Amino acid sequence: MLNNLLNDFLTGFQFLTRIYIKSNLSWSPESFGRSVKFFPLIGGIIGLILAGIAYGAQRVFGYDVPVHLLAAALILCEVMITGGLHCDGFMDTADGVFSGRSRERMLEIMKDSRVGAFGAISFCLLVLFKYSLLLDIAADKLPLALLVMPVIGRMASVIAITRFPYVRQEGLGKNLFLHSGKGTLSIAAFFTVAVLVPLGNTAFAALAAGLLCTVVVARYVMNKLGGMTGDVYGAIIELAEVSALLAFCLQR
Repeated sequence: MLNNLLNDFLTGFQFLTRIYIKSNLSWSPESFGRSVKFFPLIGGIIGLILAGIAYGAQRVFGYDVPVHLLAAALILCEVMITGGLHCDGFMDTADGVFSGRSRERMLEIMKDSRVGAFGAISFCLLVLFKYSLLLDIAADKLPLALLVMPVIGRMASVIAITRFPYVRQEGLGKNLFLHSGKGTLSIAAFFTVAVLVPLGNTAFAALAAGLLCTVVVARYVMNKLGGMTGDVYGAIIELAEVSALLAFCLQR
């Protein structure tokens, strides 16, 4: 049983990050779906790396660290860790839902590997917003914000996977939706709370902001598409992360 749990965790880890762990994983649609409950923990590992970078820079340079350079480096590091997976989903989602076409045509647009104008513009605005928030978060809270942000983003995706229907008949996202299993949301919520409890009220304010964003975006997409897709899961992660950073920024 422990081996199966470890396999499920590593399956999720190697999907959500580009950090190489193990080549001979026993991958299956079922193990992929079961990995969903570990998403917040995997987010915590990503957060530890980002927080470590920020903390290390502050230790070396003090609070006089070049904040513009640090913010840009942190965004770059996150993209390198995740392989830009969620950014791609965000752009595809923006291309589809902002196209003003029929539901069927929106879904076709989202499957197109090419990035359109709506996707490119939306992504530029997303990066600009995230960059600005990283600059405005109080220096002493920045490592904490970076630790919490990926946890909340991945918890947001768990809610989207387990509580909203999936609209496509195929795709990796379909495996997550079909095989996540009973109790996944409760287990993921437990992991999330366990990570956030030692971190104080601001962390829970960020969680509330991220979850509110998740519900709003999911409802909006439901009205547009009739359900979730893998791209939408990625978009929700990105937007929930921005919402979490916004909560930290407002706590100055």
